[in-house]
Amino acid sequence: MKLICVEEHVLDAAIGAASQSLVRAEAPYLADWGSRVIDGQHVADLSRPHVVAPGESARKALDMGAARLADMDAAGIAMQVLSYGGFPQLLPAAQAIALNRAANDKLAAAAQAHPSRFAGFATLPWQAPEAAARELERAVKELGLKGALINGRPGETFLDDPRYAPVLAAFDELNVPLYVHPGLPLPAVQAPYYGGFERELSARLSMFAWGWHNEAGIQVVRMLLAGVFDRYPRLQVISGHWGEMVPFFLQRLEDAIPQEASGLKRPIARTYREHVYVSPSGMLTLPHFQFIHALMGAERILYSIDYPYQSLDGARAFIEGLSVSDADKALIAHGNAERLLGLES
Repeated sequence: MKLICVEEHVLDAAIGAASQSLVRAEAPYLADWGSRVIDGQHVADLSRPHVVAPGESARKALDMGAARLADMDAAGIAMQVLSYGGFPQLLPAAQAIALNRAANDKLAAAAQAHPSRFAGFATLPWQAPEAAARELERAVKELGLKGALINGRPGETFLDDPRYAPVLAAFDELNVPLYVHPGLPLPAVQAPYYGGFERELSARLSMFAWGWHNEAGIQVVRMLLAGVFDRYPRLQVISGHWGEMVPFFLQRLEDAIPQEASGLKRPIARTYREHVYVSPSGMLTLPHFQFIHALMGAERILYSIDYPYQSLDGARAFIEGLSVSDADKALIAHGNAERLLGLES
């Protein structure tokens, strides 16, 4: 069975160097999560992915060639859809436009060098929405990239802010998906929501344990409530980590905010199921899958491991062991990605 993984990351050294001081100012707690990065329980159970140490993951994220392909071959992964980590949206607009453009050129070159193994999501200069729309069009039409990924908020506000309408309209017109990936929690909520513990504990809670997933989920919820999907009927979003908490509260949202209160054209849960694809991002846990499969159906689940921040251990074993039909497995493993992204089957 072919495996296509859609949230697999790379880094751009130029973007990293340019934004490093800005990231540290925005999120000084990034340095506080310490060296105890591998959870003993996960390491002991190599049937599941485990967190990879920062130095090793950064080294692997800079590679878009032989070493990455060797890891994929060892894990039985046919294709990765590559996307950039980092926070270029913190940069001055003119600098971000040039750096994002150069990074997309590199990503496209890697995909063109290995067209059956790599595809890519563009990185965009969100702080300049008109330029971001133009770069998305260039990335899709000229470079052959399959959409774009955003790491966290595009700026001080979320994607429902009217200033980002040109970019969302471009996604709708081009009919390519937006991957809404977690990012840094707003500085205003960092201390009151996640502070008060030992520094490493606060850092972990505010990032990959809870905070950035919560924030990524809020971004999608705000898009729902702002009528983004009513205005852009072809816009499709991918939400990792089993939907960043949102699917588990969809019914509560709909009960609490009926159409009479929201003014939306459709109920919230229906809109979500028609516009969002959900992916595990390496959280290969059966109860999560069972809930999402029952709620969304196999047609709305993509597969992902979050390489190189998660290991590839157990990537194939998990999906092969699911108690669903072979047809559902095929959709999740590769069919949905092929249809959504226009990949060759």
